[in-house]
Amino acid sequence: MQIDWIYGLIGGLLIGTGGAIYLLGNGRIMGASGIIGGLVDGSGRSTAMERIIFLAGVFITPLIVLQFMDRSETNITNNIMQLVIAGLLVGVGTRIANGCTSGHGVCGMSRLSIRGFVATVFYILAGGLTMAILRHVLGWI
Repeated sequence: MQIDWIYGLIGGLLIGTGGAIYLLGNGRIMGASGIIGGLVDGSGRSTAMERIIFLAGVFITPLIVLQFMDRSETNITNNIMQLVIAGLLVGVGTRIANGCTSGHGVCGMSRLSIRGFVATVFYILAGGLTMAILRHVLGWI
């Protein structure tokens, strides 16, 4: 019986819990793109240490968890340029949308934010359309 879905469920619960703790502890929404963006553009200087600690946790936690888990095969590409371009496009998209999946999708929707619902619908549609074009029309993926 395949139970890989449990990893997604556990991950979602952890992200939701992290978002709730961040909101309760800081009074601010846990939007990863906003946290990174504030460091990059300098607008988050007053909370720089908090942002750096958050980002350190985002990078270090998976490294710790991987020590205790089976490293299953993934479908990720080996094409480094494709990964870099994808990452840059995601970054640009999150800045245009004033938020990312954690800010709009997890935290925004859980607060019943109309803006969160609208943004989530549009980035899911944009992602689906992009995959359809890149995979089925252009054959790149």
